[in-house]
Amino acid sequence: MTEQQPIAVLGGGSFGTAIANLLAENGQHVLHWMRDPEQVEAILATRENPRYLKGVKIHPGVEPLTDLAATLGACQLVFVALPSSALRQALQPVAGRLDGKLLVSTTKGIEAQSFKLMSQVLEEIAPQARIGVLSGPNLAREVAEHALTASVIASEDEELCLRVQEALHGRTFRVYASGDRFGVELGGALKNVYAIMAGMAAAMGMGENTRSMLITRALAEMTRFAVQLGANPMTFLGLAGVGDLIVTCSSAKSRNYQVGFALGEGLTLEDAVERLGEVAEGVNTIKVLKAKAEELQIYMPLVTGLHAILFEGRTLDQVIEALMRAEPKTDVDFIPTTGF
Repeated sequence: MTEQQPIAVLGGGSFGTAIANLLAENGQHVLHWMRDPEQVEAILATRENPRYLKGVKIHPGVEPLTDLAATLGACQLVFVALPSSALRQALQPVAGRLDGKLLVSTTKGIEAQSFKLMSQVLEEIAPQARIGVLSGPNLAREVAEHALTASVIASEDEELCLRVQEALHGRTFRVYASGDRFGVELGGALKNVYAIMAGMAAAMGMGENTRSMLITRALAEMTRFAVQLGANPMTFLGLAGVGDLIVTCSSAKSRNYQVGFALGEGLTLEDAVERLGEVAEGVNTIKVLKAKAEELQIYMPLVTGLHAILFEGRTLDQVIEALMRAEPKTDVDFIPTTGF
């Protein structure tokens, strides 16, 4: 069903661009807001987003623009694809225009100062808006290149879920619904951290057994943390949990994996992020996640180990050796444990 109004996408990065294209291919008129006028001009001139999705043609139904107030004024359904560090700053000045809107966060990150997920930040900025979260194993370039993909729209608002499914569901993109917004969003944020470690392991030539162990224990660890905060453990057996974890820990197209791979090659964190040229949310998440785990006394040895590598001068070999020495407990467990 075609929307009568245009749909807004906020954020000119790779995923915002991919979602804008997907909506336009489904017959929607898309207002694609981005902060940088030069980026708008480049897209209008070349019908490509050369900075983030080079080689992917932008659909004629996507209209790039820099007037945020006008964009919001024209649209009821708004996809928010802004970096976690920029979301509040960008939207707070237009908070009054968000009342009654359907706001769908696609950002897989946590606000550093508050430990709020992006949908919680949106609720704070716009308490009268209707909020949802889109998450899953959705690498932007593959979405843009029409690889078969599935995603999850999570909200307590069933009508919002249906609207998003109608707008996004297409030939190559399937959208499932969930009522566990918190669990779906937390899964998307947490997996970024483990993708950095997986990229490091790959760059250092560690075996498939090792990488599989890291991914599986990461799933146990992130589930343990999320359940302690009130999420449904079953959410982590779905697309937004294990599905997203697998793709981001296995693919060189994952931004967080790329940062980890560069670290494994010997680059500093600063150089690894600079090489990427785009936000890798896992770098922002690791510090706040470690602090929260310590505050709540939740056992997260992989998070602690990655923090030691990034900020305390430890090596991945040292961290894995320490993990292997820890006393093994149960394999699958949704309550805090005392062993790796």
